[in-house]
Amino acid sequence: MKNSVFLLLLLAGNAFAQLPSVELAAGMHLIRAEVADSMGSRMQGLMHRPSMAQNSGMVFVFEENATHCMWMKNTLIPLSVAFLDEAGAIINIADMQPHSEQSHCATRPARYALEMNKGWFAQRGVKPGAKLRGLEKLAPR
Repeated sequence: MKNSVFLLLLLAGNAFAQLPSVELAAGMHLIRAEVADSMGSRMQGLMHRPSMAQNSGMVFVFEENATHCMWMKNTLIPLSVAFLDEAGAIINIADMQPHSEQSHCATRPARYALEMNKGWFAQRGVKPGAKLRGLEKLAPR
């Protein structure tokens, strides 16, 4: 009995384990972004979270440049996603609604995607073409 309780606690702890984070910058705006750089962490994304701090987000690191897409199944909070090229320049930004299975895709091959609370980019005047700093700290697994 003790072993099964321990196993359940261990599994529950892993399900809610914190991802590593990195500090990024968009102009003068600092971002604390959790890093989703494995297949499992990218698939989980921000699902089931009830909220996210104002200048926090999640950066998705892809193994290759491709036309990556995001969706919001099981995601509780509205988000904006910026697709970024290898140099960290924003390709395009899309607003996404909670629980939607609609795909939002990069308009050309992207290496990264950064999800923030919906409207974060627009409220700060961060637009396609802007370059984010700090991505050089990331390496795909």
